[in-house]
Amino acid sequence: MSIDPYAYNITVRRAMFEGEVCFEARVKELPDLIEYADSPEEAYALAVDGIETTAKMLSEKERVMPVPTSPANDFSGRVTLRVARTLHRSLAEAADEEGVSLNQHLVNILSYYSGFAAGHQADRVPWTNLTTTPKAAHSGSPHLRVVYSSNLRLTSNWR
Repeated sequence: MSIDPYAYNITVRRAMFEGEVCFEARVKELPDLIEYADSPEEAYALAVDGIETTAKMLSEKERVMPVPTSPANDFSGRVTLRVARTLHRSLAEAADEEGVSLNQHLVNILSYYSGFAAGHQADRVPWTNLTTTPKAAHSGSPHLRVVYSSNLRLTSNWR
């Protein structure tokens, strides 16, 4: 059985391993396969090699290799949600105050939280893309400093 190792979902991130900065590659379909390297490209290549090696080993043992997963495209956009009556009332009142439907209010809340969580996670988890673009040269230092605060509000400080 021939497999395409590039069809598997490989993520590469910058990480600390034994006190040193390195790049860690993981394969979604093979959770036990983790590779470490000095560059993201090398970590990716090691993961591809690990997929090929795993496929060969499983084939020799007459076991089935997990197939690559693909993103599901069967989402209708419709979600049924059951909430407590008091929460329902509170959300309906807030939607009325905003002058929007309850459905639109819930979409706004979920969109805001989804974006906030993604941004918050990006600050905490140093994932990196494999493709890089040359950075433009900047002259001088930035004049605005953004500081994270424990009350989840961003404050700015002009120099």
